Amino acid sequence: MDLVEVLPNRLHMLRFPIGQAYLWQDGEALTLVDAGNVESAAEIEGAIRSLRLLPERLERIVLTHCHRDHVGAAGELSARWGARVLAHRLDAPVIRGERPVPEPVLLDWEIPLYAHGLTVPEAPPTRVDRELKNGNALGFGDGAYVVHAPGHTDGSIGIHLPQHGVLFTGDCIAAVGPLMLGVFNVDRGRAVASFRRLAALAPSVACFGHGDPLVVDTAPALAKAAAETPA
Repeated sequence: MDLVEVLPNRLHMLRFPIGQAYLWQDGEALTLVDAGNVESAAEIEGAIRSLRLLPERLERIVLTHCHRDHVGAAGELSARWGARVLAHRLDAPVIRGERPVPEPVLLDWEIPLYAHGLTVPEAPPTRVDRELKNGNALGFGDGAYVVHAPGHTDGSIGIHLPQHGVLFTGDCIAAVGPLMLGVFNVDRGRAVASFRRLAALAPSVACFGHGDPLVVDTAPALAKAAAETPA
């Protein structure tokens, strides 16, 4: 795992072989956006301690959607340190193991990538302490709130921190190479609409589920990519 500073004393990216999570600091209080795979808990704890922060100050884990590379370690981290797990109400039953993970509608070129993604260990059923909906305040980042961004999954969300100009996009948008619509969507049309909705927030920092954060000319780059993405 790589630990990458995005904003000094505020935001770090935790990059795994597939996917990534983000650690946000409000002083000593911590929020994790996504939780890597099921084998990531020890690495996440180590990353927190390497920043001279206390894992017991992890207050919440906000899951952008229900996929295994985002949910995996949430349950173990929550059990160890008492963090609450938050997810959109439409993905919460999948995260709890009550419903199957929805199958995406794959484009031909996505098929081998999807097979590679399935090498990530399955996430165990994980408790969700708070079910979210669009516009909900999240209690961190001086006003972070939920932006429902369906299409990748029904309950995919973005997380917007307007006071800091930060947007977490989950897998709605990817930056593996050029900015692009995220892959493996259950509904491409809704995913494109969500891409455009997130881009319209015009953040100065965009943090993706896959690919390096964008910190320079972010708003115009997102607007251009969204406009050029066909439905």
